[in-house]
Amino acid sequence: MARRSEDLRPPLVSAPDLPDHLAPAPPRRSADLIAALIELDDDADLAHSSLEQCVLTGSADSLDLRGATLMDVEMRDLRVADLPARAASLRRVRISGGRIGTLDLTDTRIHELELHGVRIDYLTLSATKAVDVRIDGCRITALDLPGATLTRVAFDDTHADEVDSRGLQASHVDLRGLDALSFLDVGSLRGTTLSVRQVELLAPAFAASAGISVRD
Repeated sequence: MARRSEDLRPPLVSAPDLPDHLAPAPPRRSADLIAALIELDDDADLAHSSLEQCVLTGSADSLDLRGATLMDVEMRDLRVADLPARAASLRRVRISGGRIGTLDLTDTRIHELELHGVRIDYLTLSATKAVDVRIDGCRITALDLPGATLTRVAFDDTHADEVDSRGLQASHVDLRGLDALSFLDVGSLRGTTLSVRQVELLAPAFAASAGISVRD
């Protein structure tokens, strides 16, 4: 039988293509770096930089990636208080391990992103256009999605305290692996897939969104 167009499609995420040897390089604004190992030990300004086949690791109060272009990049065990990446372009990027205070991906263009085993206090994808994203084993305090356009996105073993889904445009978004305490706008979950248990827990919110009064 032919597959129906509305069937859930998983994200197509591949690992960054990294060379066997990486040359150490310091972070600098508007840099053009290829096959570099960037170790952070202080605030790092890589705004409007181009990073290809690079690895970032270490600790910093701030890692500025606003307007940057990242292709085949891995961030390993980062410990960063503030990571702004507004209006950046990400392709085949993996963030694994570590802790990030604020990860700001507002108005970012994403094609193949994996977040694995990361603790994030505040993650915003506001107005972001993202295709092929996997979020696995993460702990997120607040997840903001206002105005985001998400295609082929999946969560697995991930917890969030609060999800702001207002204005979300979703296609093939699998939320079954997202344990969220609350969604601010369940009416914006059209195009997502939920488990039966999630729907049961959200039933009062769905009823309220539809103008239904539920009483015993």
